[in-house]
Amino acid sequence: MSKALRIVVPVKRVIDYAVKVRVNPSKTDVDRNVKHSMNPFDEIAVEEAVRIKERLPSTEIIAVSCGSAKSQETLRTALAMGADTAIHVEVADDSKLQPLAVAKLLKAIAEEQKPDVIILGKQAIDDDSNQTGQMLAGLLNWPQATFASKVEISDTLAKVTREVDGGLETISSKLPVIITTDLRLNEPRYASLPNIMKAKKKKLTKSSPEQLKVDIAPRLETLKVEEPPKRQGGKKVESVDDLIDKLKNEAKVL
Repeated sequence: MSKALRIVVPVKRVIDYAVKVRVNPSKTDVDRNVKHSMNPFDEIAVEEAVRIKERLPSTEIIAVSCGSAKSQETLRTALAMGADTAIHVEVADDSKLQPLAVAKLLKAIAEEQKPDVIILGKQAIDDDSNQTGQMLAGLLNWPQATFASKVEISDTLAKVTREVDGGLETISSKLPVIITTDLRLNEPRYASLPNIMKAKKKKLTKSSPEQLKVDIAPRLETLKVEEPPKRQGGKKVESVDDLIDKLKNEAKVL
């Protein structure tokens, strides 16, 4: 490429995928006093940015996280995976941070950092909103390529293969562009111990919604959170006629 590429990779701290999520006693939220880690789709985004840098060594990767002070752990993981610098937008209560607010914060970061590409996970596994990337593209008026399963970056273009209902679709877009990652894009690497130690010395800049002049007040209110009803045990039937009778009169699906 004729110029250095700048990639911003937003990463989110979420409840670890292996944790069994439970509703808190007040039924206002899930219990968040459990193990957290980087959102798996964001790990894929970091990995893809690092792979681009391996092909184009002049690339600079900036990891960004919006959340509580503990989000710095997630940023250090991104730095250990290969990001060059990190920006932490500190928010006192990130449980109330909604996709539109995050998109507005990332828009402000993008206007400061002037990236060529923003790569982020297609969704976070805590709220499964699948909204931030699309909202960010709308706010910045940038082209977007969602659900990417393959990414190729050339001098001024991004070529993205994305998963759609009918199979695969390949689109080409001028830079700057928003890309959201799907599961089949890559397999993230583990951060090695030397890279974890190096990450501690990499630059991590703090910011805030007030500094970025962004209103993060929630637009939606959660009234109540309940666990899904427990699955009932199955029943054995003696014949096909019994099965049809139960489907018709008990399950009422016929």
